[in-house]
Amino acid sequence: MKILATLLIVAASLIGNAQSIHSFKVKSIDGKQIDFASFKGKKILVVNTASKCGYTPQYEALEKVYEQYKDKLVIIGFPCNQFGGQEPGTNEEIVSFCKKNYGVTFPLADKIDVKGDKIAPIYQWLTQKTKNGVVDATITWNFNKFLLDENGKMIAYFPSNVTPDSPEILSRLK
Repeated sequence: MKILATLLIVAASLIGNAQSIHSFKVKSIDGKQIDFASFKGKKILVVNTASKCGYTPQYEALEKVYEQYKDKLVIIGFPCNQFGGQEPGTNEEIVSFCKKNYGVTFPLADKIDVKGDKIAPIYQWLTQKTKNGVVDATITWNFNKFLLDENGKMIAYFPSNVTPDSPEILSRLK
């Protein structure tokens, strides 16, 4: 009976972990590691980004929101070249572009796939309600946004046309 109780507790904890982004570690754009567990206690905004997109100017708003709320929010950009080939650069070129043109200081991850056969595990979690517990999301372009709470749980998904400084997002940061 004790073994069964222990197994149930372990199973429950594994299920709970599956519902939190804090279980993920990803490669950063500079080859280091981004450990989402290190963001416990802060909200997280995850965005798939591109340097040659009509939405690219959102980098400016992302940086402003990051600066304004950095005590309680972290933004993670995930460069992706799956939409119109709008992120063709190397990691070094992406970092240079972001710093030079938008003063980006928030963390950027290694370039990844956010849909399709090679979708990164973190984006599988972000886009599938069976994994994140809240929403199914179909990423159809650059600058889709996922907002997570201080415990790594999904709060909301926002499509490309919702800017980082929109009332829909800012109201959830206060």
